[in-house]
Amino acid sequence: MRRALASLMAIALVGCGRMGGGLAQTGAPVVTQPSAVELAAFEADLEQRTFRYFWETHGDNRCLVPDRYPAHTFSSIAATGFALTAYGIGAERGYVSRADAAVRVRDCLRFYWNAPQGDAASGTTGYKGFFYHFLKYEDGTRFKTVELSTVDTTLLMGGVLFAQGYFDRDDPVEAEIRDLGEKLYARIDWAWAQRTQTGTQAANLANSHGIVMGWSPESGFQTHDWVGYNEGMLIYVLAAGSPTYPVGQDAWDHGWAARLGSEWGTYNGQEHLQFEPLFGHQYSHVWIDFRGIGDPFIRSHGIDYFENSRRATLAQQGYGRANSNAWKSYSDSVWGWTASDGPGDFKGIYSVNGKARTFMSYAARGASGIRVVDDGTVVPTAAGGSIPFAPTETLTALYTMCEIWGNRLYTPYGFKDAFNPSFTFVGAKVDAGTIDPKLGWVDGDYLGIDQGPIIAMIENHRSGLVWSVMRRNQHIKAGLKRLGFTGGWLDQPQSTSALLAMTWL
Repeated sequence: MRRALASLMAIALVGCGRMGGGLAQTGAPVVTQPSAVELAAFEADLEQRTFRYFWETHGDNRCLVPDRYPAHTFSSIAATGFALTAYGIGAERGYVSRADAAVRVRDCLRFYWNAPQGDAASGTTGYKGFFYHFLKYEDGTRFKTVELSTVDTTLLMGGVLFAQGYFDRDDPVEAEIRDLGEKLYARIDWAWAQRTQTGTQAANLANSHGIVMGWSPESGFQTHDWVGYNEGMLIYVLAAGSPTYPVGQDAWDHGWAARLGSEWGTYNGQEHLQFEPLFGHQYSHVWIDFRGIGDPFIRSHGIDYFENSRRATLAQQGYGRANSNAWKSYSDSVWGWTASDGPGDFKGIYSVNGKARTFMSYAARGASGIRVVDDGTVVPTAAGGSIPFAPTETLTALYTMCEIWGNRLYTPYGFKDAFNPSFTFVGAKVDAGTIDPKLGWVDGDYLGIDQGPIIAMIENHRSGLVWSVMRRNQHIKAGLKRLGFTGGWLDQPQSTSALLAMTWL
């Protein structure tokens, strides 16, 4: 492993290219449009740097991937799911050896399989096969009183199932990965987490048959279900595809998809399902190729969910271009909003372009036809997690961010989590990061759940690796079909060689 890491460290990082950007007197970005060659080189560099984040920022074999770094808080099971995906990508790209990546994945899955499960309030890692949202670094058990999280367990399982499919060689370590992956997935009691089993009604939808958001020993099931257009698609696909505790199509029809009709709308000229933070349009797509397949609702609108996410991405770019709220630096090449850090909670203290403003710390930022949540903070993963949907627009945005904000924002581990060009108030007590009087605030931390979509979606754009591995997974296929999805690769003969031969953009 030391030789592989030394080799990784020795690879030259090319950076953004010319580094000739800046800001005009108006605060608008000044960057020459990069060429296709420059964008491709930058994309490859960003992927490698982001891999380094997942490979280097935790040092034990339990795979307790940090929720954020360098702040030392707790481990995130969702970030761990993205890390498991990153390790396979790193092996495929030669950033580390396949053998080293396989050992790390094997050790990680061993930890999660052997970690204590039970309904006790402390000293356990999960219950009913699910895991707690955050885990303590010291022993990998529940952090404080966080919830048992269905969505974060799902993101962890996305990485587990990808690793199971990617490490497919006749080798003892890779064989153990496949076995542990199957056991971890099969242990999850999805039927227990379905609202019909709880004897109560969801607060966010009458007569829901949906999957609950969470559970805790102190208060039982949370009051809300995964209902409406959001990142929860993958929850239902995995729940429906379970070989042991599956849910039926009623969970989809009366849960997640029950109110899609009311969420269909038009924003910045793009007609699509509305959800303002871009992570809702990205997370499920990290592991599932939605191109050419669809359920009855999305088919009735003549598109698929991939196209829906493309439109949402372009609608956000349109918001940046219009800059109707007069924030500094917004343009069609500086944009992107999703859940992220911010400079801190300041209300009415500071003005930007003649308006008293409210700034936020961590928040689910975004822009849609339903609402706009924006405090001038731009989030690189919003564009980075959407690269396959709109490659030129997203890569140009990321390149521009790198050109203007330089190594304050773009580092050996890729992008810091967020930056705010409007927050130029030197001396303000921010949550983390630094303030420049001209270029504004840049975060001090990276967030694992924001780094993850960047590397995974870059690889899906470059080679389709994650999608091709997951298309071969019988549980994914079964789950999609059980929920009413048809078309495209889902209806094609299940030939592994044919799937691998498909060419992706």
